[in-house]
Amino acid sequence: MTANMAAHTTTVAATTVPTAAVPVWADPAHDIDTRVSALIAEMTVEEKIAQLFGVWVGASAEGAEVAPHQHDMEEPADLDALLPAGLGQLTRPFGTAPVDPALGALSLARTQRRIIAANRFGIPAVAHEECLAGFAAWKATAYPVPLSWGATFDPALIRRMAGAIGTDMRSVGVHQGLAPVLDVVRDARWGRVEETIGEDPYLVGTIATAYVQGLESAGVVATLKHFAGYAASRAGRNLAPVAMGPRERADTVLPPFEMAVREGGARSVMHAYTDTDGVPSAADEDLLTGVLRDTWGFGGTVVADYFGIAFLKTLHGVAGSWADAAAAALRAGVDVELPTVKTFGPPLLHAVTTGRVPEELVDRAARRVLRQKAELGLLDVGWSPVPPALEGAGTDDPAALRGTVDLDTPANRELAAQIADRAMVMLSNDGTLPLTGPRSIALVGPHADRPTAVLGCYSFPVHVGAQHPDTPVGINLPTLREALEREFPGARIVTVRGADVDGGDTSGFPDALRAARDADVVVAALGDRAGLFGRGTSGEGCDAGSLALPGVQQDLLDALLDTGTPVVTTLFAGRPYALGRAVDEAAAIVQAFFPGVAGTAAMAGVLSGRTNPSGRLPVSVPRTPGGQPSTYLAARLGLRTDVSSVDPTAAFAFGHGLSYTAFDWGDLTVGNDTSGTDGEFRLAFRLRNTGEREGTEVVQVYLHDPVASVVQPVQRLIGYARVPLRPGESRRLEVTVPADVASFTGLDGRRVVEPGELELRLAASSSDPRLIARVTLTGPARYVDHTRRLHARIDPAAAPPS
Repeated sequence: MTANMAAHTTTVAATTVPTAAVPVWADPAHDIDTRVSALIAEMTVEEKIAQLFGVWVGASAEGAEVAPHQHDMEEPADLDALLPAGLGQLTRPFGTAPVDPALGALSLARTQRRIIAANRFGIPAVAHEECLAGFAAWKATAYPVPLSWGATFDPALIRRMAGAIGTDMRSVGVHQGLAPVLDVVRDARWGRVEETIGEDPYLVGTIATAYVQGLESAGVVATLKHFAGYAASRAGRNLAPVAMGPRERADTVLPPFEMAVREGGARSVMHAYTDTDGVPSAADEDLLTGVLRDTWGFGGTVVADYFGIAFLKTLHGVAGSWADAAAAALRAGVDVELPTVKTFGPPLLHAVTTGRVPEELVDRAARRVLRQKAELGLLDVGWSPVPPALEGAGTDDPAALRGTVDLDTPANRELAAQIADRAMVMLSNDGTLPLTGPRSIALVGPHADRPTAVLGCYSFPVHVGAQHPDTPVGINLPTLREALEREFPGARIVTVRGADVDGGDTSGFPDALRAARDADVVVAALGDRAGLFGRGTSGEGCDAGSLALPGVQQDLLDALLDTGTPVVTTLFAGRPYALGRAVDEAAAIVQAFFPGVAGTAAMAGVLSGRTNPSGRLPVSVPRTPGGQPSTYLAARLGLRTDVSSVDPTAAFAFGHGLSYTAFDWGDLTVGNDTSGTDGEFRLAFRLRNTGEREGTEVVQVYLHDPVASVVQPVQRLIGYARVPLRPGESRRLEVTVPADVASFTGLDGRRVVEPGELELRLAASSSDPRLIARVTLTGPARYVDHTRRLHARIDPAAAPPS
């Protein structure tokens, strides 16, 4: 609390009671709009602009105040010069360097005191962090990456995970998380596929919305990214131009964001780096204001992707100066410049004071930022910078605090394990799995004994820790070798690397093949190495020229298949890869998408049969490395045809995944096979576990529209549900399909539900329909908007299971 603020309070015991002298903007008794208006009326232009940018800092390893981060893109900010006017955000105090969590919290609290004391209103900064695969801080739990979230088909579980992540972040003083990623995969060669949830907008939307709900429930602002179309760049290259029409944007790219805004309650959105049809997202007023705010009613903040406003000048060439870039972004609807001040500092201030930029635009953005700070309690009189994790410490001595904050609790790890288990996808199995009492296992491949094989690009040990090789990883990362030794204590396990993840060295092949010939079974441990900007085979800036396994891994896999020993292929990867002969010749294939701290144990559990796999593919696995881009969400001409020699048919389709039990689908009844364009269809069917062990089927509902006024995907997901069943148990499931989910963007650019015939496919995957209902929409074409119904619902029938 500043001295001025202290003069306006009366302290009774330990409680601070506002008096009538408290400024309106600091008094929570007033509504937020009144408070924010009162504050803006008191602020200078410079003070308002100061709320519109962040500063990239790093917490002190000794608990002292943060220090400006030294990075390649900009000179470090001068805090002494900036803070008297105030500060909008602190960028990544925990995620810049390895810092003990308790000392990071102390460093952040001390910095907030400095910020409060330096500006005349005593306004603290919003602290934000990455949280794509868990809180990106040293010693914090590394959860599975978003592609694994998609593989679970389990929104409720992801909501729980996000709540746990948010609770950890809030406990140390962080207010905003830069997640989730809602980009729909359009080309799997793109390096950031691991950060996405999948190739279907409905799956992406439902899982991302659950994540948003979880993070926001913990009091952390969720940030939707990247708005919009980032993953649709040409040739799958990072930050390449996007060639996309308005219909693809409206029907494929935007729906997940729309759902997360409408149903998730997200309070922030991050613009994309890319330009679409020549318009950069950071300067796209139709997108950031017209669609996001005017149409969807979004009331939160739009933040810049790092350096994205400056890129309007340096990369896109649509601004001639920093002031022009700032003006374009501000006018479009960007409220906060991240990660540090560049264009929203002196260039914007000069443009406003000289009349080139209306002050009203600054006021508009400042109002949004300050409203969010008020929602977070940061404007309240008596707000304390001491975070919950330090409240009961009774000391601010760094030596006493070190090691007192645990961000990798047993509960966190158990939750991470549940997600990893449900994200394992068994692609094929000739009966070799589960392994029962193998005497000898040859564990071969670059991931056989590599602790970080389970981590994605935005996990702290990869994203930041790799730059600090002398610092311990900070969390326990069992290798696959260790996991198999625990899972199969009676087996002799011979571990041979054989090859690196990338590169052309084959000198390890002879030892690998010798071990394979001497074993009962081979476990091939293959996949990606996460990294940044070319320092990995998956991750931001690590785009792939083709979907062949990196390096010589396919050659190693083929050589192992030639030994005649059964080969179980396991993959720890950030994208799907073509697997060549293994698709038909491997004894089994188990796919994991960077499954986090418990990932190797989850893989071992599937191999032993301790876990009955229930993961499903969130992205198609290609049969050949070429033929990209290709996803299941294709129109007829995007599938195999007689007029092209390239066959894009997947080896394993979206939604595919095997189990150690079997399920029978039957007794389909259609309550009504016709409905008006404003109605719904009702179906029911029986699902039975016909196997000998408990298992979970993932029921998927796809819509096929045979004739429409514009070209449609052959099918698209409109609903799904995980259905656990005991051996012999059956359950009758009711499916309700609103006509609204058949809507698409018509010839006139409006979303329409057209009359005509439809197929509703109840399926185990996009390539495995089990039951088909042919239904008809009747009546006039009906236009719908963002208030339309978004989900086909799958519910157990009223009758008890048998």
